[in-house]
Amino acid sequence: MRNPILQLPDSRSADERRKVLRTAIRQLERAQDYVTAVAFMDIPDREARREVQELRHDLEVLRRRFVERRDRVTE
Repeated sequence: MRNPILQLPDSRSADERRKVLRTAIRQLERAQDYVTAVAFMDIPDREARREVQELRHDLEVLRRRFVERRDRVTE
């Protein structure tokens, strides 16, 4: 079985593209968990806290985009 993540995007089937997006979504969810843990560390740097919140937001936006793309993948 070929690993769809290691294939060039042009050679992936629709099912393989969905698998790649599903994997990317899971990785973003893991990243969100780690960034959320950092957010709750109560870091005494206001700018750092703001950037952590921006990062959390950006991860969520990217995750949603991948979910939408996964749901629209067609052959």
